[in-house]
Amino acid sequence: MSLSYPFGFLDEYAKKEIRRTTLKAVAIPGYQVPYSSREMPMGRGFGTGGLQLTLSVIGKGETLKVIDQGTDDSVNAVSLRSFIEMTCEGVNTTTKTEESDLIQSRHRIPEKPLREDQILILQVPYPDPLIVVEASEEKRKTLHGEADYSRLLVKLYEDIVKFDEITISHRYPTRINNHYVIDPSPIPRWDVPKLNQSPALILLGAGREKKIYAVPPYTKAEPLAFEDVPFRVEDFNDVNGMRRCCQRCNCNNSFLDEFIDSKTGHKVYQCSDADWCEENTINNNETLEIANG
Repeated sequence: MSLSYPFGFLDEYAKKEIRRTTLKAVAIPGYQVPYSSREMPMGRGFGTGGLQLTLSVIGKGETLKVIDQGTDDSVNAVSLRSFIEMTCEGVNTTTKTEESDLIQSRHRIPEKPLREDQILILQVPYPDPLIVVEASEEKRKTLHGEADYSRLLVKLYEDIVKFDEITISHRYPTRINNHYVIDPSPIPRWDVPKLNQSPALILLGAGREKKIYAVPPYTKAEPLAFEDVPFRVEDFNDVNGMRRCCQRCNCNNSFLDEFIDSKTGHKVYQCSDADWCEENTINNNETLEIANG
């Protein structure tokens, strides 16, 4: 059955423009490059910026993984994956991080370290971290050009004065290549260090705000912080200072989601990255089988 739309849904002119914008974003790490965001058959806020990037850079024979907050089975991930499968003949999909060429993600970076031959595409709702301290886009552009983030640092300092620490849980402002500060998308603080010197190319697309920016491979990425109040990730420690583990795979070095057990009513924790958790569970079972002979 022949498709009534071109490969990747977008017309070739739109994909060429997005690719040119992407090249500029890679050439100037962290710089927000404007582009003509197209209308997609889904509401803005459901990852249209990331989707346009994926449809523009993916090629036949490549393998795609789509995740939403670590899982491949959420409504958002399943819907985007189904749309891409329908509009990109010859593209394979997978739930395994290591098998993928492109990874489109919402709110998480996979736990498994990425490779040089992979591309990570992050969906972004609000690309400019200065929006919390400056409403004017024209003034924000001037501040970015001059690398003047003093007002943003004051905002972080006020947080410390009020709460004794920086309480930003996601979208932590991160300086790229000693100049531009970016909004790294709503990833948790746990994932921010993965941006630094990442072997994989990281692309960030904001469809509603019509901006694309990038963290090229092996680029310096530093979260904004102070010498006496350094940046730290979530520790997941209990009241006794012991590190909590995933109840399924027993992993103690991954980002954990908190649940309420419907039977006991107690809090339980499980790896946010479903593929990581599944792989650890299989490895643990194999180890147990070997131990039991």
